Amino acid sequence: PISVYAARHCLDMDLLTRGAGFGYIGSTITSLIYASFTFIFFALEAAIMAYALELAFDIPPAWGYLICALIVVPLVTHGVTIISRLQLITQPLWLVMLVLPFVYVFKEHPDILRELSAYPGVSGTHAGFDLMSFGSAMTVGIALITQMGEQADYLRFMPECRTGHRARWLAAVFVGGPGWVIPGVLKMLGGALLAYLAISYSVPVDRALDPNQMYLVAWEKIFPHQAWAIAAVALFVVVSQLKINVTNAYAGSLAWSNFFARVTHSHPGRVVWVVFNAVIALLLMELNLFQALGKVLGLYSNIAIAWIMAVVADLVVSKPMGWSPKGIEFKRAYLYDVNPVGVGAMGLASLISVLAYVGWLGDMAQAFSAVIAMVVAFVTAPAIAWATKGRYYLARSPLKSPQMARPPFVHDAPAEAEGAPLSKVIRLRALHRCTVCEREYEADDVAHCPAYQGFICSLCCSLDARCQDLCKPQARWAEQWRGLGRRLMPEFIWRRMDTELGQFMLIMLLLAPLLAGVFGLVYQQQMRDLDVLDLTNTGAAAEMLRGAFVKVFTALLLVAGVVAWWVVLTHKSRQVAQEESNRQTHLLVREIESHRITDEKLQQAKQTAEQANQAKSRYITTISHELRTPLNGILGYAQLLDEDHQLPEHVKHAVGVIKRGGDHLLSLIEGTLDIARIESGKLTLDVKPVRLGDLLQQITGLIENEARAKQLQFHADIDPALPEAVRADERRVRQILINVLGNAVKFTSTGQVTFKVRYAREIAQIDITDTGPGIAQAELDKIFEPFARRR
Repeated sequence: PISVYAARHCLDMDLLTRGAGFGYIGSTITSLIYASFTFIFFALEAAIMAYALELAFDIPPAWGYLICALIVVPLVTHGVTIISRLQLITQPLWLVMLVLPFVYVFKEHPDILRELSAYPGVSGTHAGFDLMSFGSAMTVGIALITQMGEQADYLRFMPECRTGHRARWLAAVFVGGPGWVIPGVLKMLGGALLAYLAISYSVPVDRALDPNQMYLVAWEKIFPHQAWAIAAVALFVVVSQLKINVTNAYAGSLAWSNFFARVTHSHPGRVVWVVFNAVIALLLMELNLFQALGKVLGLYSNIAIAWIMAVVADLVVSKPMGWSPKGIEFKRAYLYDVNPVGVGAMGLASLISVLAYVGWLGDMAQAFSAVIAMVVAFVTAPAIAWATKGRYYLARSPLKSPQMARPPFVHDAPAEAEGAPLSKVIRLRALHRCTVCEREYEADDVAHCPAYQGFICSLCCSLDARCQDLCKPQARWAEQWRGLGRRLMPEFIWRRMDTELGQFMLIMLLLAPLLAGVFGLVYQQQMRDLDVLDLTNTGAAAEMLRGAFVKVFTALLLVAGVVAWWVVLTHKSRQVAQEESNRQTHLLVREIESHRITDEKLQQAKQTAEQANQAKSRYITTISHELRTPLNGILGYAQLLDEDHQLPEHVKHAVGVIKRGGDHLLSLIEGTLDIARIESGKLTLDVKPVRLGDLLQQITGLIENEARAKQLQFHADIDPALPEAVRADERRVRQILINVLGNAVKFTSTGQVTFKVRYAREIAQIDITDTGPGIAQAELDKIFEPFARRR
């Protein structure tokens, strides 16, 4: 079931665990378990390779450990593509070197299988079948169930099942997934056979369990020279351990990345965790903790088995029964932090099986502790799912909208065509852009985020530490913990527990047993080494060692207490800072909203003003039209009278003044219309040749009459070197000069007004001076402002 779901939904073991009953934070526990298994297996396999290097090249184990740990790192950092190529290239050589020794062994010892089945063991007491031994051996074998996680890391790259190829697809999934059990069992039996062969050749039991010694005995049957056999063993072991450890390192990096991404909301990159995993394994090898690791692995395997079986139970029982949602939902935005179905089943199965493993439930239960873990987890997970009615699987329903829907597959070749190449199948999927990283993802990899008001990808959602699970506040583990505490404890007790002191006590309850377990394992290792030494007073040395361990444990427990307080207070400080940041953000959002409302009002006011301005422009246009109608009649008759040669000279002079005044009034009306044209952006200049001298004479005659009426002296000094014609807008030049000269006459009570025009280098300079009061200093800056006037 794990293989099928991993291949069908393209998920690794961690994402599969999330949606199969463990929840978002609950699967963090399994990620830590899985990561621990990977570096333990990494250390064991690298140590075997180091011993091969020692056998072949006499490299000290300490240096061999370093070489074997570091050689894997550059291979794994290039990803699964390089790993797949390595597996493919080395597969023929590895397969030949794996099988060839057995061919020669069976040729030289045809009865070796019968002899192995009759072998009574090291103790010599179990010549036949023994149930206790069978249970212990099965526990060791079932512990390898965690290998399924590494198989899932490869199966998630399987292409989707195509119509008409379901049988082939399932066969490929079986071979790539649970199919590893078949060669795995054969290799375990082959290892037992080679170990028996080594023992029969008087190799000590502790050395006969070393794969290097096993295959050395077999290869010595093939090659006549021991050096050749050693070279073959070294080559085979190095190739085998590289094939194994690239997978261990890759799977471990994924597990550590998943674990720390959820705990710290940080993702420094998978390469960091590859190195991290290798360094932990190197420390274990350098400290020579292999005997202690054997005990840890046996104890740890019960927890791993409980985890895997809880996932299997959800897939094969809860989902078909409807107690678990169909499919696998792995995104943080839709999951409860802790799902009691998987976490509860794993916790209960782990507790019972560990008690059985340490012997508290009897010898038979101790031998079959792995089976107990399998049965309890498989039964408990569906039971909890049924009891809770599946309410802790989804914190909210995934968004189903037309934008989230995936279009169907589109084929440019017939869908049922046999043998159609995969490249001919075009899969069209709806893509959504993440609002955080701005990359495009398929609908299955994004969720709608109310904090960012848009789609967010699964990775950015996992790394975000600011949203405080706004989309599912009731599903946070802190809220789940508070809800559980209120149901199980009286209110007055819970109020005291839900404080910084209560959090400190909870952390210490987790740290103290963990430290005690680590120290216990190291202590047992040291006591075992002490027994090997030939000391005269072993009891006194053991007592001193025990006292030293107790003192160091106590000191570290004090340090752990300080660290726990620091973690609690830092978390509280960050929580307060986050609340203050949220408050300030809320105020900022309110201010932005108020600015938006103000801006809307300004836009509305601007629109009203523009409408009023348009009404004013229409009024100006209308009134100008009404004024031009009678003015055209005045100008027409003035022109007719001006052309009548029978009129007296003084009358003709008056008619000329009327005509020029009418023309000026007409220009003023045109200027008023220009205001409307300027506001509408339609003002244009009427540039054409103008007789500048005649224009200035006309303006002089007009202004001269106004000055004479006010008994002012008007002097016009026009340069005779003016060009005959210039290109200009005559009407606007006339308007500017009449306005300035008119103001000079208007605001001058006594004295004179001088109009001087000079021309040089194609530039005409016009100076107008008067004996009036002038312009106040405060009003000088307003001269060129539109519509400004002196009062």
